[in-house]
Amino acid sequence: MSLALLANALTMIFCMAVLVQSVRMMRSLRTVKDGALTETVNALEKATAGARAVLADMKTTLGTDCAKNARLVDQARDLRDELSDMIGIADGACERIVNAVSLANAQRPAAEADAQDEVEHA
Repeated sequence: MSLALLANALTMIFCMAVLVQSVRMMRSLRTVKDGALTETVNALEKATAGARAVLADMKTTLGTDCAKNARLVDQARDLRDELSDMIGIADGACERIVNAVSLANAQRPAAEADAQDEVEHA
């Protein structure tokens, strides 16, 4: 009978420990339920509302500003093409001027020699 009595006493001690832990856990859950959880939910609601407002602003910005930027990019591309054409024309004109100057420089010594010969004969 002493073994049965010892087992019953040990079971009673374990049951009392479980009761103490249950009371502590209930207090902790009540604290979370009453205060911290409500505050956490309120903070999450505020954050969600802020995120929605930011997303709405981003949609507005993307809708209007992106369209304006796309038009500006198209205009810039058109200007780039026109400038490229103008640069090509200017390069062609420069080449013609350089060729004309080189021809004039080549003819100058011959003309000077003829002029000098006429001065000597005169």
